[in-house]
Amino acid sequence: MMGQFSGVWYRSLVILLFLGLQFPATAARGSRSDALQHGTSGTLPHFLQEPDDAYIVKSNPIKLKCRARPALQIFFKCNGEWVHQSQHQSQEHTDQGTGLKIREVMINVSRQQVEDFHGPEDYWCLCVAWSHLGTSKSRKATVRIAYLRKNFEQDPQGREVPIKGMIVLHCRPPEGVPVAEVEWLKNEEPVGSDGNIDTRADHNLIIQKARLSDSGNYTCLASNIVAKRRSLTATVVVFVNGGWSLWTDWSACNVRCGRGVQKRSRTCTNPAPLNGGTFCEGMSVQKSTCNALCPVDGGWGEWTDWTVCSAECARQRSRQCTAPEPKHGGRLCDGAALGTDNCTGGLCTQSLEVSSDVALYSGLAAGVVTVVVLIVAVTLYRRNQSEYGVDVIDSSALTGGFQSFSFKTACQGNPLLINSSQQPDLTVSRTYTSPICFQDSMDKELISQEPSLFDPLPDLKVKVHSSFMVSLGVSERGAEYHIQKAQPQTFPRGLAPDYSGVGLEGTLRGRREKTLLGPLAPSTPFRPPLRTAGVFGHAGGRLVVPNTGVSLLVPHGGIAVDTTWEMYMVINQEDSSSTLSEERQEVLLSPEVTYGPLGLDLSCPVAMTIAHCAEVAANNWSIRLKRQTQDNKWEEVMSVEEESTSCYCLLEAQCCHLLLEHPGRYALVGEPLSQEAVKRLRLSVFGSADNTNPLGYSLRVYCVDDTPYAFQEVASAERVRGGCLLEEPKTLLFRGNSLSLQLSIQDVPQFLWSIKPFTTCQEFSFSQVWASNQHPLQCAFSLERYSPASSQLSCKISVRQVKGQEQILQVYTSVVESEKEVVPFFTQSDCTITSQMGSRAFKIPLSIRQRICATFDTANAKGKDWQLLAQKLCIDRNLCYFARQESPSAVILSLWEAQHQDTGDLDSLASALEEIGKVHSTHSTSNRTSTQTTTGTTTRTTATLGRSTEELDAEFT
Repeated sequence: MMGQFSGVWYRSLVILLFLGLQFPATAARGSRSDALQHGTSGTLPHFLQEPDDAYIVKSNPIKLKCRARPALQIFFKCNGEWVHQSQHQSQEHTDQGTGLKIREVMINVSRQQVEDFHGPEDYWCLCVAWSHLGTSKSRKATVRIAYLRKNFEQDPQGREVPIKGMIVLHCRPPEGVPVAEVEWLKNEEPVGSDGNIDTRADHNLIIQKARLSDSGNYTCLASNIVAKRRSLTATVVVFVNGGWSLWTDWSACNVRCGRGVQKRSRTCTNPAPLNGGTFCEGMSVQKSTCNALCPVDGGWGEWTDWTVCSAECARQRSRQCTAPEPKHGGRLCDGAALGTDNCTGGLCTQSLEVSSDVALYSGLAAGVVTVVVLIVAVTLYRRNQSEYGVDVIDSSALTGGFQSFSFKTACQGNPLLINSSQQPDLTVSRTYTSPICFQDSMDKELISQEPSLFDPLPDLKVKVHSSFMVSLGVSERGAEYHIQKAQPQTFPRGLAPDYSGVGLEGTLRGRREKTLLGPLAPSTPFRPPLRTAGVFGHAGGRLVVPNTGVSLLVPHGGIAVDTTWEMYMVINQEDSSSTLSEERQEVLLSPEVTYGPLGLDLSCPVAMTIAHCAEVAANNWSIRLKRQTQDNKWEEVMSVEEESTSCYCLLEAQCCHLLLEHPGRYALVGEPLSQEAVKRLRLSVFGSADNTNPLGYSLRVYCVDDTPYAFQEVASAERVRGGCLLEEPKTLLFRGNSLSLQLSIQDVPQFLWSIKPFTTCQEFSFSQVWASNQHPLQCAFSLERYSPASSQLSCKISVRQVKGQEQILQVYTSVVESEKEVVPFFTQSDCTITSQMGSRAFKIPLSIRQRICATFDTANAKGKDWQLLAQKLCIDRNLCYFARQESPSAVILSLWEAQHQDTGDLDSLASALEEIGKVHSTHSTSNRTSTQTTTGTTTRTTATLGRSTEELDAEFT
């Protein structure tokens, strides 16, 4: 049909041309009219659109288009044959710019037509356009049926490769028209090309150096216009072979005496095997023989000859523990080193009786003289006391004996301040044990001048402003004395209190002037004195300097019966450079603390607790305890890692507990053993308005040693300045690697605030931070808001050590005073004096303490002695110190009290006693009776520890 139509059309065209030759005039006229109609006769047809290659998807026909200018006719020719005119869809319009006719022709090609064509090449079509000057042909457009086969020619294969090895995954997509494009997926996520991964080489995936993150499930995805095909999943595993770490140091010998074994180890962690990597080859533990020195128990030597008979008819002899001397932790000699005997055989009896009578009469005379002296002293004291007043707080004692008192309520503003305007509770006679602080001395004098307070009542408690307390700077708060019956003396007879070396502010004259003239504004910022004092007797007690981490525990029985001592604690706030040794590059890790008086005579050591700023977990420090001598030089008392019989040191993460026997000034210093030594810093940020600029605001960042005392100095300075704590303080671990500390302010709103130029980043040198000696380091950022309407400030302050740790202080505050939310400096209220006397100062009740000491101070066959108690309480180091004490168990319990003064939890002590009771309850039947006795004691003690606080209070009241 197509061929016949083509032949007829061609013959018609020939006849028309022939007629044009026969009738030239008519043809000429027709040509001129067609030329006028179709444009200039000198232009061949120009294709504006030629047919494009096309793909038939499924059974959907495709459309081929042609557009030419100028053109009388356009016909498609496919595979060398003309397409019938009825299959053409033609449109014609005039170009507005040139006035030429544009003809557009379109045909449809079906899937059937393409499938029925069988030729040497693909199915093709082109356009032929006619004009008066001739014809033009378009390009050939091929028409193909699109498809994509299901099966890949090559699927990727899974691999296991070592880290940093090369990974190559091959993929050949299925056959298809058009050719499929390849994309790689890892765990269903597309894989992109970068410097290490290449996905462009022949559809293969190449990873130059494998990383652990390259492990996963890989899939090759092929797609074209027809469909998408997924390959099989290839699993890639990147493994790491294990490597040995360095050997550890040799361990201690496993026996305390004789031949033993020591060992060292290494671990397969450098690196550790991962994802099926091979384990390290070789031994992880090495062993070696060792010899430990055996402990040698001490033995008494021969007695010396008797001395010459003395006037008291007595002679003496002595012996020494030198046969042999105790070595390597051996026991000390048991028994007395000094022997005394009557050397007259009873012949001195009459002289002794006469001497006794003389002593009796001498004592009576001395007593009479003492009474007269006391009466004169009291009279002079009362006259002198009227000069600066006696504050009568509770007037309930003028008709009876002297007893203590308590208050029912406190000031509303501060739970630890007593409101001077409230009337005291006169109905209760129980001891008030919390810290007592007064708001102002003027209020106290108003109380003392109230006439109704001097009426006769059963109890009296007096505030005495002694000259010593004034010299301590305590005159602003007052010193509390609990006056009791039948106390013959305040200090040991003939020994005056020695307060030399305690350079403190405050005078009696300044006290009187303030009382008469009212409070005066100090010309320089006042730093509150960091000290405390109290009067202690046989019952002992505790002194605490609030918010400093410093306290002192005076054990029960440490002071003789019928004797009281006025004890004090002072924290040095002067330059501490003389404490350190430049040769050892020492660093001050704690405040310098003094306790006294110097003539203090106690029968057992006191327990002092001092906070420090060293990170002791990694053992990168050599920490020592130092004491100041009388010539103001510092001497080393002991190293905390060594054993000593002069004092005891228990080092914990935040503080150190010391057992001391000699009053004086003490401090902890540290020598870094490597650059890995770490000192803790406490970071804080304060803010306040700029007094010189109404739109200004100042941020001050402090870096201090992480001890409560060091932060106390910052808080005191900021109170005077009127600053507000804007963020909870944070801790930064500062390494001894000689690198500096950098501070920078970030994220300041640029359109609301401006910052002083060249101040956004500041720096402290390493030596400034490392050797700060408990003194604060400060840097300031000065900001200015553009408008008074900007009342909010938000920013971040970064504090970081170069190549070290970084902390971020987030600031979000209101610069308007009425909208500020102040973060409290401390959770504890500030008081100048905090002291507790008697049983209230201890966590362990007195009866339980005595029962424990009686049980464990005496050794028995089963080894149930104070050493076992120390072991169960984890205080089993430097036992030679406890061995020289009269009651080792009492000293151990004092140390336990110092450890648990904040928690007050008796569970650990009760658990240790219960465990000791269980262990010894399993002994043989032959020892059953004694075991039941000791176990019963321990069980009763444990049960008592489990009783309620109210029951224990009732028992000891």
